Amino acid sequence: MHMLDLMSSIIMEGDGVTQELLDTILINLIPAHKNLNKQAYDLAKTLLKRTVQTIETCIANFFNQVLVMGKSSVSDLSEHVFDLIQELFSIDPLLLTSVMPQLEFKLKSNDGEERLAVVRLLAKLFGAKDSELATQNRPLWQCFLGRFNDIHVPVRLESVKFASHCLMNHPDLARDLTEFLKVRSHDPEEAIRHDVIVTIINAGKKDLNLVNDQLLGFVRERTLDKRWRVRKEAMMGLAQLFKKYCLHHEAGKEQAQKISWIKDKLLHIYYQNSIDDKLLVEKIFAQYMVPHSLDTEEKMKCLYYLYACLDTNAVKALNEMWKCQNMLRGLVRELLDLHKLPASEANTTAMFGKLMTISKNLPDAGKAQDFMKRFNQVLGEDEKLRVQLDTLISPTCSCKQAELCVREITRKLTFPKQPTNPFLEMVKFLLERIAPVHIDSEAISALVKLLNKSIEGTADDDEEGVTPDTAIRSGLELLKVLSFTHPTAFHSAETYESLLQCLKMEDDKVAEAAIQIFRNTGQKIETELQQIRSTLIPVLHQKAKRGTPHQAKQAVHCIHAIFCNKEVQLAQIFEPLSRSLNADVPEQLITPLVSLGHISLLAPDQFASPMKAIVANFIVKDLLMNDRSVGNKNGKLWTSDEEVSPEVLAKVQAIKLLVRWLLGMKNNQSKSANSTLRLLSAMLVSEGDLTEQKKISKSDMSRLRLAAGGAIMKLAQEPVYHDIITPEQFQLCGLVINDECYQVRQIFAQKLHLALVKLLLPLEYLAVFSLCAKDPVKERRAHARQCLLKNISIRREFINNNPLAHDKMMSLLPEYVVPYMIHLLAHDPDFTKPQDFEQLRDLKECLWFMLEVLMVQNENNSHAFLRKMVENIKQTKDAQCPDDPKANEKLYIVCDVALFVIVNKSTACHLESPKDPVLPSKFYTPPDKDLINDKEYLSSEARTVLLTGKPKPSPVLSTVNKTLTVPGRRVYNKTTGSDSNTSTHSQPSSPVTKTRDVVTESSEGGARENEENPVITKTDDGKKEDTVTSDLTTGASTIPKPRRGRPPKATPSPLANEKEGGAGKGRKRAAPAQDSAPSGEPNSIKIPKAEDVTQILDLQR
Repeated sequence: MHMLDLMSSIIMEGDGVTQELLDTILINLIPAHKNLNKQAYDLAKTLLKRTVQTIETCIANFFNQVLVMGKSSVSDLSEHVFDLIQELFSIDPLLLTSVMPQLEFKLKSNDGEERLAVVRLLAKLFGAKDSELATQNRPLWQCFLGRFNDIHVPVRLESVKFASHCLMNHPDLARDLTEFLKVRSHDPEEAIRHDVIVTIINAGKKDLNLVNDQLLGFVRERTLDKRWRVRKEAMMGLAQLFKKYCLHHEAGKEQAQKISWIKDKLLHIYYQNSIDDKLLVEKIFAQYMVPHSLDTEEKMKCLYYLYACLDTNAVKALNEMWKCQNMLRGLVRELLDLHKLPASEANTTAMFGKLMTISKNLPDAGKAQDFMKRFNQVLGEDEKLRVQLDTLISPTCSCKQAELCVREITRKLTFPKQPTNPFLEMVKFLLERIAPVHIDSEAISALVKLLNKSIEGTADDDEEGVTPDTAIRSGLELLKVLSFTHPTAFHSAETYESLLQCLKMEDDKVAEAAIQIFRNTGQKIETELQQIRSTLIPVLHQKAKRGTPHQAKQAVHCIHAIFCNKEVQLAQIFEPLSRSLNADVPEQLITPLVSLGHISLLAPDQFASPMKAIVANFIVKDLLMNDRSVGNKNGKLWTSDEEVSPEVLAKVQAIKLLVRWLLGMKNNQSKSANSTLRLLSAMLVSEGDLTEQKKISKSDMSRLRLAAGGAIMKLAQEPVYHDIITPEQFQLCGLVINDECYQVRQIFAQKLHLALVKLLLPLEYLAVFSLCAKDPVKERRAHARQCLLKNISIRREFINNNPLAHDKMMSLLPEYVVPYMIHLLAHDPDFTKPQDFEQLRDLKECLWFMLEVLMVQNENNSHAFLRKMVENIKQTKDAQCPDDPKANEKLYIVCDVALFVIVNKSTACHLESPKDPVLPSKFYTPPDKDLINDKEYLSSEARTVLLTGKPKPSPVLSTVNKTLTVPGRRVYNKTTGSDSNTSTHSQPSSPVTKTRDVVTESSEGGARENEENPVITKTDDGKKEDTVTSDLTTGASTIPKPRRGRPPKATPSPLANEKEGGAGKGRKRAAPAQDSAPSGEPNSIKIPKAEDVTQILDLQR
């Protein structure tokens, strides 16, 4: 102690401290010396503390020479300056009062490595537990934060790593860090984006209060990162937070509520195309959201309340997940069944097909194929392994049994042992997807008990954050979904008793779900549970007669599915309903019509004849051909379901009944289908007002047009009816996708897509999507394009995976849609002037809308095939009207425009076509070999216009101070101050100039309410058609041949009269909304945005 006092006195009273003396003191602070001689370190530390005011100047001088002037020779300690600064700061920050500005200077050095060293040092100083440097030296702190944006990648990476310690030790600095972490979360370097996530998640796992909503939002964004490593880190991080704070409630309900969005977000990722994302969501669900390690009751409680709290899209994603897993189980089951058959070439081919499909449901499809072939080989050789796998995918396999099977299969495949076994890892992926880790009979019983508690009011619903009604409804929906994937697990008297209770509840949705569960799972009720059967039958009868339409449908299907004497049961429903039909009370008609329609669909042999009399005498003559009530004349094109008049709802169900009746018969011996198709066509021609008495409202007409278009599309799915649908009827049906009402277009397009994607509709209906190029709403065009991409992809995949499909190329190969598209566009009511530049531009846009998707790749020289196909069409005539020179000229003009687009898009189209295309005889006459039609129907001026893509007269899709165009069915004319009944229609421009969508677009959301859509005024071209009548009893019809387009309804505007041939034949002209500004002032309409997730859903499902 005496020595310390002596040294302190010498330093404080002396003239200064020499560099040699300073080195002697500071050398003991270097980590290597510090660890070797602890006493010397303590002595130096105490000495520095005592002499801080005197020695600080000397220290500053030393660091100034080394850091600023770069004189490393002044001391042997020059290479340890950053270690010394850290030690001096920990001893007393006052020792570095003059040194800190020098560090700020160093942070701005041109040498990246030097900046990196300073950043590492300051990260330790700022991040130390009790450090107040950030608040005491704001300029240095701000300069340090600037390094988050450093050009040198390691510097940015080091800055991000520092943020984790800073968030944990200094929560008050989180606000300063947030903006810089936001920028780094979008860093081009994958490692930096990854570390941003790690930083935030680590802080959140320590204490959720350390990370604000903005920081969690950055992690949320990165779940959609382009790099798998980043996406995985973000998803796993959020999953860990969810398990800790939402599942285990480690920080209370308030904190759990703060991150309640995580469960929905994670499940939404299941919609991503990458199989890696899907597999990770499944893993997260099984380990973090509903941990499979919990006992059954706890596990099902987690699932029960999780399902009740999910948003709609998350529920759909979870349902899709179970559906995919069930599908994969089915594929493995089919593979095992093939192993039971004798070896043959056909069997080997079938096995190969199954293996390819299974591989697509595993990561890295290329490797997965090789590993699945190897796994299949092992299965063929090891019978015990097949038995274990068969047990695993058995409907009766319990969760505990599944765990043992997976362990046993894995054990058999681990020999020989290797450090890494990618084959085993791939098999584990497969086993994880097909193993029933959550649902078995015991789990279903636990769910039913929870449902019973919610019904009785003894459950913990309120504590879990849901109301009892929500818990009951979502619980039934959960059981309904599981009844599709695990029907065997429901077979117990206790489960069915609870479902019978639900059938008697007032909530319609609950009862409907209960009926559907019976329908899916009740095949053994009649033989094994007689008491349940006797109670269920009268309830089903009551629902079929007086329940809601959905309940009636499910009740009829339930009776048909689970009872042996279904004919007797259905007759007991059919007879009283058929006698009680009364068109004067439409409110009481809807449920009977639904029940009768589904009965005639399920039991056509039994009820075809009595249904024919009902259809002829009641459905057509009494219901569809009469308007008993006057509709609401508010001018809206669409109203909510609640506002639709009962009479129109009954008519919609009547149209559906006609379709179900025909689909049940599946023959046209009585010509009833011809009469029905003419009736539906007349409905479309008359705008939905079949009687043309003008009693029906515009919104109700929209409903009936949608029903008629959907009905023709439904009938086209049955080959016997597809063959009798005329080209004119097909065109009328297709034009619905250009309907004046936004919702009609939207719903029709969705129905069309779903039928095409399941390969239910003939290929020609894919051509209808080309008309979507005319849609003025950008989101509708985008949706149509996604539908085309999806459908074309599915057809190509189907052809590749099915060798037998090569015999049906004309109905499957996407390129064969071109002849149908050309014919459809040649008969487009808008195409009235063959040489009109505007109409030719519209034609080109429609053709390019389809060809752009078809020509993405030149597979098998498909571009030349397309060119050859179009050239062949020019050697034929229009089979719809072969002797009409104008019709044929329009056909050839469309061909020339198509050739123009193909030639300008592809340089390979002039090659030799791989094979000669076949044209559909229904639309084209056989080619005349003696006639060579090499005439060019497009003038040179027209070609120039198409090539340069001159802009339209005036874009109208802007939502500011512009008149909004309606998604309509006629040409859109420019609005003038004196006439506000028409508006301009803006089309995308040329595929060559790539100027598509340059005008401001109206939003999809803007059409949610048709008050915001202009009301449509119609043109009048003369006389009305005669009233449509039909006698389906004899199969004959007195319906006149439908006129193309829609009939006129209003006085023509001055502009309408100027358009030749446009009246009564084209799409609707758009006019401003009724509550719009005077015609001299353009409208300014606010367009709400459509939700992004909703738009993804339409396509991923």
